[in-house]
Amino acid sequence: MNEPSAPYDPRERRDIVSGETRDEAGLIRFVAGPGGVVTPDLARKLPGRGVWVAADRSSVETAARKGLFSRAAKAKLVASPDLADQVEMLLKRRLLSGLGLARRAGDLTSGFEKVSAAITSGKAAWLIEASDGAADGRRKLLAVARRHSRTPGIFGVFSATELGLALGLENVIHTAFLAGRAADRWAQDAHRLAGFSPLLPESWREEP
Repeated sequence: MNEPSAPYDPRERRDIVSGETRDEAGLIRFVAGPGGVVTPDLARKLPGRGVWVAADRSSVETAARKGLFSRAAKAKLVASPDLADQVEMLLKRRLLSGLGLARRAGDLTSGFEKVSAAITSGKAAWLIEASDGAADGRRKLLAVARRHSRTPGIFGVFSATELGLALGLENVIHTAFLAGRAADRWAQDAHRLAGFSPLLPESWREEP
């Protein structure tokens, strides 16, 4: 299934691991926090000189293990061995927060029938399914998505409880993120998370 493309960002930075120049959208910014501790800056707003690493687990782990943050900053920095796990956790937190903001702005719709209608009308940029939801409803919505040329991205990282807490609802299983600027911004973090954690549970790949 195709994922909607993250919006193009013309600003480019150098990845300190590969040495390649890449769009910011595919990178994670880090800064020196208190005590010279390497701190992820996912919003790209923290003060200080930024150091950029490709948004994937291997690159962040390599940068931490080989002391590349200190080399790039020309200063002694301390990178935690679990830095990649920190990035993953922070990205998930941002994504949940983004869903809550989107619901309050009217950019989300939830419930099987409403989500099915959003997909059918071509308005759904992302189909967000609870990772622990029943397979039957998910299969039906995926079948609806396959019948349309504009296939939404599929996201199954969060449980029904996590989605419910983020959206202020109970028993959230099926949600659609409607196409628009908010969905484009959210997609950037979703694509970055894919470098650290699968966007779909492994068990889903075995479903017919």
